[in-house]
Amino acid sequence: MSDGPDTMVRRRRLAPEARREQIVDAAVCYFAEVGLAGTTRDLAKRAGITQALLYQYFRSKAELLDAVFARVYLDRMSPHWPGLITDRNRPLRERMLTFYAEYSGAIFSYEWLRIFMAAGLAGEALNRRYLDHVRDLLLAPLLEEIRFAARHNAQPEMEDLWNLHGGIIYLGIRRHIYHLPTPDDVMPVIERAIDRFLGGFSIDLPAKAAPRSPSP
Repeated sequence: MSDGPDTMVRRRRLAPEARREQIVDAAVCYFAEVGLAGTTRDLAKRAGITQALLYQYFRSKAELLDAVFARVYLDRMSPHWPGLITDRNRPLRERMLTFYAEYSGAIFSYEWLRIFMAAGLAGEALNRRYLDHVRDLLLAPLLEEIRFAARHNAQPEMEDLWNLHGGIIYLGIRRHIYHLPTPDDVMPVIERAIDRFLGGFSIDLPAKAAPRSPSP
């Protein structure tokens, strides 16, 4: 009896780096679906490889989860975001809108949000590492920019900024975790949230353009 196409795919030899990438891709999909309690044995079956082969590339499940962390979280962090946030040649509101447009576009995905929630519920260090990274690399400099803009008024605290940030992420949670209706274009919602936030600290917002008069 000849091998079927699935068996041939499983037996296909891949270069080591390609095989490692295949395992990480499979792990991202698998852990997003079943949570981080999923086993490497079941993951190997999903990936069409043996558990022994998986352990040739990752010595432990923890090491594999580190690779998932890098793929899902760190690889989606744009290196230009810190510079965007601190560029005082651009209005603060414009910087925040651009950043959150790109950030929400990067993380509002099934895999990112499912793994983020699963890691949080499991008490995994992955979430703490990611949130520390976001705080240090993005939110701390953004807070300094907001404080600079509000320097003559009440000063925001990091908790205020986390509330804004978390509210924006919740749009993605509603869509991909709770499967509730959300706007196809989330930017008007994010724009209003940012305007409320800045207005709460008496930071002047650019005047909105007056509606054009109809042509005669």
